Amino acid sequence: MNIFLLIAAGLSAGVCLIHTFLGGREIAVPLLQAADLAPVPKYVSYFCWHIVTIALAAIAAMFTFAAMRPDSLQLAWAATGLSGAICLLGLAVPPMKKQTYAHMPQGWLFLPITVLGAIGVS
Repeated sequence: MNIFLLIAAGLSAGVCLIHTFLGGREIAVPLLQAADLAPVPKYVSYFCWHIVTIALAAIAAMFTFAAMRPDSLQLAWAATGLSGAICLLGLAVPPMKKQTYAHMPQGWLFLPITVLGAIGVS
């Protein structure tokens, strides 16, 4: 069993749970309640919210499977690549949009996952 990939799987699952429950309450619910937002952008954003939930669960599943099956490192490479891309996006957007990481910390959550994934596949 690859301990680095297993820890990356656990952290990924944790991020998925944070997204689903805390983020759902703090982001998705207010989005749906926004009376000043037209239906199309509101519901497309809500749909994207669920796509992210699925992607986060898939990343956790890929790391878990790869951690238990050394012949499945391609899944860990894919999960590491996705996590790394999300990390870079999450670190780039706040300064580009003049926001603080305190308000948009998501990129930092993916940094340890990406590092552990990279160690686990090497």
